[in-house]
Amino acid sequence: MGDEPKLGPVSFGKKDEQIFLGREMATHKNYSEATAVEIDEEIRRIVDENYSRVIQLLNANVDTLHRLSAELIEKENLSGDEVDRIIAGAVRAEPPVTASPGETPI
Repeated sequence: MGDEPKLGPVSFGKKDEQIFLGREMATHKNYSEATAVEIDEEIRRIVDENYSRVIQLLNANVDTLHRLSAELIEKENLSGDEVDRIIAGAVRAEPPVTASPGETPI
């Protein structure tokens, strides 16, 4: 189902979901070749626009991604609060080092 201005909120193709004796599921083409070209062009446009947007977002947030990856390498799991703290740019508080009586903390 599409929701793009060029094609509108319509569904293209009809699924044949009856599988019997090795027949594979197939999609029947119930639209013209011109419509197929429009669908392909619209999909390409959407993918290209969003690819560019993703690259911009990743580049704009690379420092945050590096902080997140460093924490994940160290801890393997992060809570939602920890992720929020890292995204907000908070500096990680090192846990206090405690020593048993008679031991020197490392």
